[in-house]
Amino acid sequence: MDLLFEPSTWAILAGIGLLAGFIDAIAGGGGLLSIPALLTLGINPHTALGTNKLAACFGSSTAAYTYYKQNLFTPHLWYYTFIATFFGAVAGTFIVSLIDSRWLEKLLPLMIMIIAIYTLLKPNAMGCNTFTPLKQPASKIKQWLQGFPLGFYDGFAGPGTGAFWTITSTTYHKLPLLHSCGLARTMTFTSNLTSLVIFITLGQVNVIIGLFMGLCMMLGSFIGAKTAIKFGVQFIRPAFITLVLLIAAKLAWNAWVSR
Repeated sequence: MDLLFEPSTWAILAGIGLLAGFIDAIAGGGGLLSIPALLTLGINPHTALGTNKLAACFGSSTAAYTYYKQNLFTPHLWYYTFIATFFGAVAGTFIVSLIDSRWLEKLLPLMIMIIAIYTLLKPNAMGCNTFTPLKQPASKIKQWLQGFPLGFYDGFAGPGTGAFWTITSTTYHKLPLLHSCGLARTMTFTSNLTSLVIFITLGQVNVIIGLFMGLCMMLGSFIGAKTAIKFGVQFIRPAFITLVLLIAAKLAWNAWVSR
């Protein structure tokens, strides 16, 4: 495709990348901004998904590293989660090309709205003062039960994956909120990278656009992660609920209204 875009087009892509990276670092869902932007450039849907995975890898890796450097993620405690997420993402990426996903598109807004309502109504949904970081790895079964379905979902669909990771990590493992964010960002990077390799193998990645947006997402993710770490739950909880509701509204519009 022709990459000789107007400067204003590149500027819009840069702004969308920054905002998408910022959102991803806090709640996930930046793809709801970046994928439509790629589609408006005339990129076919499969290549748009693959290109977005390339860009998202920059953002999620930056956010994951930022949380790691602040000692908010301990890799050796989550060995089986890495493996489960990898295999889930492989399965989801391959299967999405084989089945009709329209039913999932209609179900997703409801699932994500439930997350927002649950977070709003349940005081400890995003952790409480009694939650402490794990000192020993969670059981292998618990890690697989969380990692494989969420990895599969990210490979299969993707919107709201970070939100699912954050909430399930807080409630399932009783992790403090920032540690849940660190785990969420690291595992979304794992599933993004896994899916990216498959899309590259299938020739469905526009490298130039993906790298450009990825660098912008990297900066946005760094700012988002630093903001979340600095202001903690007082910032993350309302931002998380707001972003998740916006994600649900966007998905609902696409699935129920615009067709």
